[in-house]
Amino acid sequence: MCGMRKTGQENGLLGACLLIMRIEVPRKAEKIIDALQEHGYDAYVVGGCVRDSLLHRSPADWDITTSATPAEVKKIFPRTVDTGIQHGTVTVLIEKEGFEVTTYRIDGEYEDSRHPKEVIFTPDLKEDLRRRDFTINAMAYNHRTGLVDIFGGVEDLKNKVVRCVGDPGERFTEDALRILRAVRFSAQLGFSIEEKTAGAARELGETLEKISAERIQTELVKLLVSPHPQYLKKAWELGLTKIFLWEFDKAMETPQENPHHCYNVGEHTLKAMEAVKADRILRLTLLFHDLGKVETRTRDEEGIDHFHGHPAQSEKIARIVLKRLRFDNDTINKVGKLVYWHECPWQAAPRSVRRALSKTGTELFPLLLEVRRGDIMAQSTYHRKEKLEWLDRLGEIYEEILRKKECVSIKDLAVSGRDLIQAGMKPGKEIGETLDRFLDIVLENPEKNTKEYLLSLL
Repeated sequence: MCGMRKTGQENGLLGACLLIMRIEVPRKAEKIIDALQEHGYDAYVVGGCVRDSLLHRSPADWDITTSATPAEVKKIFPRTVDTGIQHGTVTVLIEKEGFEVTTYRIDGEYEDSRHPKEVIFTPDLKEDLRRRDFTINAMAYNHRTGLVDIFGGVEDLKNKVVRCVGDPGERFTEDALRILRAVRFSAQLGFSIEEKTAGAARELGETLEKISAERIQTELVKLLVSPHPQYLKKAWELGLTKIFLWEFDKAMETPQENPHHCYNVGEHTLKAMEAVKADRILRLTLLFHDLGKVETRTRDEEGIDHFHGHPAQSEKIARIVLKRLRFDNDTINKVGKLVYWHECPWQAAPRSVRRALSKTGTELFPLLLEVRRGDIMAQSTYHRKEKLEWLDRLGEIYEEILRKKECVSIKDLAVSGRDLIQAGMKPGKEIGETLDRFLDIVLENPEKNTKEYLLSLL
């Protein structure tokens, strides 16, 4: 995506390290930059898109920074949206695609650990880059100048390290969410956190209490669906999870002296998340699936730990935490149900799987099998081969049930409440009870799911 070489030149305006290199900027973003430059303004792509390009990744967004004020940007482009005008951001629409264009700015004093009291526009790119969170996000690029890297972002990319721009204490005091963002970027990129940055995160971690639950949720999910969800342990080591996910801290202190396990509850949780694909529902389910073990742990006379009833307790915790972090109801219900049934205590037999499907639904059952597989892979090797064979057989039976279109819910029954009323039953509670009995019969014997047979039972 790019090649580069250092020059010996110093740019007088920036006093910065400039690299001559080539990043493939999308045509529409390049068109915006060219238009701004033609009108006498500076303009660059900036931040995450530059970082990702240098890492040979495909950027999700291409943000542009410029010396032009929002009013001047709006004069140049006929179609704009005032998406963050008070912070200098205007979205420029090019062929129905939007690009955020933000004026160089200096942030004023921060009073709430999140938002500056005022924003001051500046003509100086260096001052704009200086206010950004991490060196790897504080680089800018255009085809005329090349790469502008004032704070050593390229070097930190090379060394795979997340480092604050300037004083990390100041950066985290300005915006406490940056503390969690440091861990999130570390997980997404597989980077370490620079020593002073980590120290400031540990020292100022409690300021995360000032951050809204929605913003915490966003960063947590990005961390969990990253290539390294186990980096949640870094958040724990820095004392961050005790602010927003203290249930996990308790799990990191709960042993599992049991032949089926070789890690404590927290470490097992990290390994389980790592063992499944980067799916939001799967990773959240495995984050919560065993947290109920903290309160259900008992030890027998032989020194073996048991956790009877932990799935129900884990579901309770999952629903409490997800609501606390303002997750939507669909996510809460899916994760709650998967956590409750995650142990899959069913026999590898058609009748047993049909009953399981009647409880979980056909949509969630494949996810449930993946949850169980991740759980098994994070356990000890004790009976692992047999567990995986059992799981594979469950999957085969599930596919067979779908292929045969066997009844696993009341809506799949050959009769409905209307049929029962037409057969002479009075509307009311008895209708539902009768359909439940019919379903119980059909789950045992799917061939009995015929209108004629079921009505004959009346």
